[in-house]
Amino acid sequence: MSSHTTNVSAPRSGSVRAPAAVRSATVLWLGAILAGVIEALVHLALPDPPDAGGLAVRFGIYLVLGALVLALGTGRNAVRWTVAVLMGGVGTLSLVVEPIGWMLDGGSPVAWLLAADAPVLLAAALRVLHLVAVAAALVMMFRPSSTAFFAPLRPTGPVQTGKSR
Repeated sequence: MSSHTTNVSAPRSGSVRAPAAVRSATVLWLGAILAGVIEALVHLALPDPPDAGGLAVRFGIYLVLGALVLALGTGRNAVRWTVAVLMGGVGTLSLVVEPIGWMLDGGSPVAWLLAADAPVLLAAALRVLHLVAVAAALVMMFRPSSTAFFAPLRPTGPVQTGKSR
C-alpha cells in the first residue's frame, strides 16, 4: 500500500506583499479618485455648481471606490474585477459620455478651448488626468505579475492524501 502526496499552500496572509504592478495600479487608482475629487471641487467655481446632495453622493462613491482600491492588496481576484468594471468601465463611461455627446451634437473643441476660462480648463485637465490614470491603472492591474498575484493559490508543499494503490 502506498500513499500519494499533493502540494497544498496556506491561505494568502497579510504578510504577502503585492507585486510592484499591483502597488502601482493602486497608486494610479487613488490618483484617479483624487483627480475626481478635485474636479468636483473645481466645479464649485463654475456658473452652475453642483448642489450639496450631488457632492455628497459623489464623495460617498469615491469613499467606496477608495476602499475597494485599497482592498486590491488582499489579492482577491473579485476585488480586481470589481475595480476594473466599476472604475475602468462604468467610471470611464461617466467621464466621456457627456463630451462625446457634445461633440456629436456639433460642439467645436477649438471654439470651446478659446472660450473656456481657468476653472473650466482646470476641470478639463483634471478629467484628462483622471482618464490617463485609469488607463494606466488598468494596464498595471492586468500585467503578468498582477495576474499571478490575483490567481487562486496553488499548492506549494507536500501533504499526504491517504490514497493507496
